[in-house]
Amino acid sequence: MVALRAATGELVWGFQVVHHDLWDYDVAAQPTLFTWKDGTPAVAIATKMGRIFVLDRRTGAPLIPVEERAVPASDVPGEDASPTQPFSGISIVPDRFAAADAWGATPEDLAWCRERIAASRSEGIFTPPSLQGTIVFPGFVGGVNWGSAAYDAQRHLLFVNTNRLPFLLRLVPREKLAEEAARGSQAGGVRAELAEQRGARYGMSRVPLLSPSRLPCNPPPWGTLTAVDLFSGDKRWEIPLGIWAGRTTGTLNLGGPIVTAGGLVFTAAAMDNQLRAFNSETGREVWKFELPAGGQATPMTYSVDGKQYLVIAAGGHGKLGTKLGDYVIGFTLP
Repeated sequence: MVALRAATGELVWGFQVVHHDLWDYDVAAQPTLFTWKDGTPAVAIATKMGRIFVLDRRTGAPLIPVEERAVPASDVPGEDASPTQPFSGISIVPDRFAAADAWGATPEDLAWCRERIAASRSEGIFTPPSLQGTIVFPGFVGGVNWGSAAYDAQRHLLFVNTNRLPFLLRLVPREKLAEEAARGSQAGGVRAELAEQRGARYGMSRVPLLSPSRLPCNPPPWGTLTAVDLFSGDKRWEIPLGIWAGRTTGTLNLGGPIVTAGGLVFTAAAMDNQLRAFNSETGREVWKFELPAGGQATPMTYSVDGKQYLVIAAGGHGKLGTKLGDYVIGFTLP
């Protein structure tokens, strides 16, 4: 996160939320500007790690404590992973996933998941990539992705969509890349992404950790809508976001929420093509509408002649497999 002086481009301050990023933990979400409880101009940064950093936007100094903690070391020759990482006082997703935490829809799924987790490095968040295989959790889609956050200044609540999907990451020696590519499919029948990483000694293979039933190996919820009190750092409420296989387990979601002054939070980022409205104080669902295509976008709202409108672009998402389309849909109250 950097702050630049708009008139000159001069760097005013910078704040690093992850050191020597080996996990695709880029800062995907736009920053959120708000006013801290004592009037200080502040900024909140939601991250793929599921941590929210709250800073003084004049100086970059943390307003909610940030602590440098020791993290697992790399066992790959020549790789010097950072020995510490910054941990914010606000954490909204689990950051540890071991074989004992595995979940499966059937006994066979559970055994399959446990076996793969046990065979991999899984020492909590920031476990470095390895030749053995590393469980990355939160995964590459977050935590919080590019949907970013919505802020209710009246209630000082920040609303974010989160994902909870582990990935299996392996480094592949250069001489074995062709063999790896020929193998094609991996965990749960899902094709792994394979990156050659030219100039490096190793390529990289990564794949979501899904059981043979094509469900995540971690227990639900797999996607949530969460409200955080930015003045205290406390989680106010959290609900599963989306229906998967007929159950309210939450789904992966890409896209963000908005919040209105009237106390409604709207989001359509889940995989079930539903645009939903929630009570901002409690998280209770108060309305939903089935879109003709996936709503992997952030809604917008505006007023004309005193009437308020809600609009969303429903285009679907290829990687999530939601229905594709080219719709722009508007709503209003009578």
